[in-house]
Amino acid sequence: MTMSDPRRTPQILYIEDSDESRSLVRRLLSKKYVVLEASDPLDGFQLAEETHPSLILLDSSLPHMSGSEAATRLSKMLPNTPIVIVSGDLTPGVRERSLAAGAVGFITKPIDADFVEQVEAYLNGKVEKLENAEEHLQAYQQELVERLEDNIRQLTNTVEKNKHLLQQNERMFSMLERRHKLLETAARVGQMVTSILDLDDLLKHTVNIICSEFSFYYSGIFLVSDDGHWAALRAGYAAAGRKMMAENYRLPVDEKSMIGKSIIQQQAQIALDVAGEESRFKNPFLPNTRSEMALPLIVKSRSLGGLTVQSDELNAFTEEDITSLQTMADQVAIAINNAQLMFKLEAATSELVRSKTFEAIATATGEAIHWVGNKAAPIPGSIKRVREDIRYILALASEFAPNDPDAKNVSLMAAVQTVREEAQAMGIDLIQILAEMSAMKPNRLQAMVSVESLMEDLDIAENSAETILSIKEGLIGPARQRNDAPVALREMIADTVSNMGLPDGVVELDWTDDVPNAFVDVRQVEQVFNNLIKNAWEAMAETPEPNIRVKGQRDADPNFVLVTVKDNGPGIPKEIQEKIWVSFFTTKGGSGGTGLGLSAVMQIVNQHGGSISLESEVGKGATFSVRLPVEKKT
Repeated sequence: MTMSDPRRTPQILYIEDSDESRSLVRRLLSKKYVVLEASDPLDGFQLAEETHPSLILLDSSLPHMSGSEAATRLSKMLPNTPIVIVSGDLTPGVRERSLAAGAVGFITKPIDADFVEQVEAYLNGKVEKLENAEEHLQAYQQELVERLEDNIRQLTNTVEKNKHLLQQNERMFSMLERRHKLLETAARVGQMVTSILDLDDLLKHTVNIICSEFSFYYSGIFLVSDDGHWAALRAGYAAAGRKMMAENYRLPVDEKSMIGKSIIQQQAQIALDVAGEESRFKNPFLPNTRSEMALPLIVKSRSLGGLTVQSDELNAFTEEDITSLQTMADQVAIAINNAQLMFKLEAATSELVRSKTFEAIATATGEAIHWVGNKAAPIPGSIKRVREDIRYILALASEFAPNDPDAKNVSLMAAVQTVREEAQAMGIDLIQILAEMSAMKPNRLQAMVSVESLMEDLDIAENSAETILSIKEGLIGPARQRNDAPVALREMIADTVSNMGLPDGVVELDWTDDVPNAFVDVRQVEQVFNNLIKNAWEAMAETPEPNIRVKGQRDADPNFVLVTVKDNGPGIPKEIQEKIWVSFFTTKGGSGGTGLGLSAVMQIVNQHGGSISLESEVGKGATFSVRLPVEKKT
């Protein structure tokens, strides 16, 4: 028995979106012909151009276009290939318009036993004659015009919808921009807390920055008098504020004014049209006020006073403004409370510590933003290049995949077809990409489809993401639910050191015989000593003979055990010893430090009711002393 040569077997392309119809035609024709299939006219065009079939069968109703339109386009692409419309539509004129569109024949559905003979006749050159061709051609052209008009109407509707969405997006962007400015202003007030310690200066700068940032008509801060009966103006914006301050302007703490009402009720008050607000005091110094918001200044459920924000426009505030400005007002209240407390403090050293702490927080916040931004910066560029590389590789795979219908390639062909269809659905024009690649010089083309470059970009994105994710343990560790239990620190720390893989002899363990068990969460405390020992080891990178000594003993307070971690590294300068405990502060620069290690260590130790301290001098190493509660005997 001789096998027919598949290269000489006629190929019939059937474009039909119905799986059942394609299956039926495949069953009827596959014994004598090679049957190619496409469920979408766009895929069919591509397949026809690639294979040049002997005959094309077209369903009359296809996604995105009619069979007649598809026939017209295919007849232009392949003028020597006969095209036959297969249709169940028997409406008068359908057959004639199909022939006018470029088809040589018309087969009606349902497909019956004569189907194979009909196909064979068209393969052998049968062409149906069209009477009154000019008349039917005009009818077909009219149909195309109507479909074009319909498409234009749909496109117009889409454009209108997009305009509406654009307007919504613009409003949303404006709202988000306003909210961003509100939050930014709150951050500015927070920064003032770290730098302005004088109460009068703090209040004056607060009202100035609020008005300058948002172009508000007026802003003022009232503080409650010692007897609680009056709210005295302590800072006011511009000339009106200065006049009221000169006259010792004040309001009674009652519900006859918005400031008084906000202080009593400890809730924000808002008047979008002050003309109709009965509880608003009519201030002769501010005749142009149209909208007002009064925000209470509260610390620990105690009203210190109120913040008024006024606009010369109606409906100037939203509910979201209340939330953002109240957050700012809460910061102002904290600042005021701190300033009042600091005024009463007798020890100048306590004031200095507070100032430095706030300064360290502000500095670390900026460093945190800078750190995350640096680590995330390579990711978008790498992803963009990967997308480009994948488009070129997909185009190459699609172009050079085998079209041999031999059974061993069926799966591969199906996979390639799936790639083509999905790429087309996603708007990736593989044909256009191949055309661009064909026009490239060989050395540029090789560079564009470099697998090494693709994998390098993936590595960049992966490493950047992993670096950012590495801060997770530092942030989450202290927040985990604790499971405190008796822990033998001597054995636990020995296991921790063993698992770290440090060189032999670097870490010395020294324990007194009377060290009691600590009552702690073993997982969190392992993190404490892992971080301390790891930091010590990394700090001694340039030390000729690095040594870390871990010593455990009972603390002077019998309720605690004391463990010290001492190294002979370069030490920690005095000017940064307070900053090292702040989140995201790091001295490791670009070597991978997240600045969360010591912050997490302090949080864990404090949450256990213990304490941690540092002693260090430049050139003489550093010693961290950790005190943890001991197991209580019952």
